[in-house]
Amino acid sequence: MTFPRPHRDDVLAAAAGLLGGLLLYWLGLHSQGESRTPLPTWVTLVPLAVTAFLELLRRTMPSTALLVGTVAVIGDQFTIGSIATVLMFADLVYAAVVYGTPASARRIPVITAMVTIAMTVGFLAWFRDAAALLIGVVTALVAFFPAATGAIVRNHREAANAARLRAEQTALLAEMDRTQAIAAERARMARELHDMVAGHLSAIAIHSTAALSLDDEATTRQAMTVIRENSVEGLAEMRRLIGLLRDSSGDVEPAAAPTLAGLDALVEQARTTGGQSGLSFVLRDDREKGTRLPAPVELAGYRIVQESLTNAIKHAEAGEVRVEVSGGAGDVLRVTVTSPFGRRPGPRAPGSGAGLVGMEERAALLDGTFEAGPVKGPVGGPDKIWRVRAVLPLTDDKEPSA
Repeated sequence: MTFPRPHRDDVLAAAAGLLGGLLLYWLGLHSQGESRTPLPTWVTLVPLAVTAFLELLRRTMPSTALLVGTVAVIGDQFTIGSIATVLMFADLVYAAVVYGTPASARRIPVITAMVTIAMTVGFLAWFRDAAALLIGVVTALVAFFPAATGAIVRNHREAANAARLRAEQTALLAEMDRTQAIAAERARMARELHDMVAGHLSAIAIHSTAALSLDDEATTRQAMTVIRENSVEGLAEMRRLIGLLRDSSGDVEPAAAPTLAGLDALVEQARTTGGQSGLSFVLRDDREKGTRLPAPVELAGYRIVQESLTNAIKHAEAGEVRVEVSGGAGDVLRVTVTSPFGRRPGPRAPGSGAGLVGMEERAALLDGTFEAGPVKGPVGGPDKIWRVRAVLPLTDDKEPSA
């Protein structure tokens, strides 16, 4: 039979117990008198050696060590006895509770308590002398108290392990929340950056192309004017975003986020940018005057109109681009942007393809709906139009403005 490798501390305990028992035997110190047993004195070394060997198994085979140790300590009572054997047995009781199975940890303290009571009552009834109570005390010191101490230590260890596990789970959940928060913030800032800069850069690209392709001083001057205006506005938007990202002190306040009140200026800017492409722009705002919407809804509606106008300037055929905003006094805000739909050889300015995704994300963050795609045109108009429609609930506990 192959025994598990013992722990270093168990080897030291076994060696100390064995050497201590041999020293007591050599000094003639025994727990019982020689006249009380007919066995030779050297027989007491057998339980001592067995118990010392069992100390090597106190962690790896605690239940087996306790069972065999019980037999050894009972056999020690028929010899001259050794205090070292009794002390090592007490350690085996303690180890069986601490390192044994949960069932053993529950049963051993109960069993040792019952044995202690039985020994006390039994010897008291036999000797009919109060001195017999000392036998119960010794039994409790050897069996019950080590078992109770082991139960207390085990409970503390299990509580510590449970607390450590909860701490690890809490740390893991916190890390997951942090990762999700970082990802959400990155996505939000990506939308803001795209919506703020894409329109200005598209206007710059379109008018710079016109300035390079047309050899006309007036056209070139007009294109350069538009380029400068969009550059200045783009830089202002970038500064606002950087101001929001910066950890501001008490004397620095970030600029206010754009609102639906700026739709007139936004459409006018698109009219200036897309006028040379044969596009006309119309704004119809059916909201009640003076209606104030939650900041996240204002920002989302503004950005959806801004991105829709940018896409129309880059992709739409010549014709009318129509912006319609309604609601605001009820439960939702409706934003619709339509533009002529046709097959162009390519966009007037390059794009990243993130505009539609960003608009859909903005609507989803407010528990709204978003749809974009070609639909049948109105009577008397083009056969197909490109329509962007968003319905945003008027809530104020969603994504904060930025």
